[in-house]
Amino acid sequence: MITVNVVKENKKYKKITILGHAMYDEYGKDIVCSACSSIVTTTVNGILALDKGSLSYLVGKKGMTIDIKNEDHTTQVLINNMVRLLKDLAGKYPDNIEVK
Repeated sequence: MITVNVVKENKKYKKITILGHAMYDEYGKDIVCSACSSIVTTTVNGILALDKGSLSYLVGKKGMTIDIKNEDHTTQVLINNMVRLLKDLAGKYPDNIEVK
């Protein structure tokens, strides 16, 4: 299962950790992992294209950690959209992804 942990302080996104594998299908054919990766990668790349200092991320063998450094409106809206899309995905595939 993919676990997405969202940390907010004062209603602002601060950190997001994405760990695990959806186990919907085998590696390379897993549509839930693919959707999750696409949502997160598109969001991170979009934010970094607007402001390279707005967040940092670390990709490891088991997942990814995103540290949101900028509390500006645009960054927060894009992160909120990402979290909403991940929650929608979790609603469709509750055995494969959860957002906390």
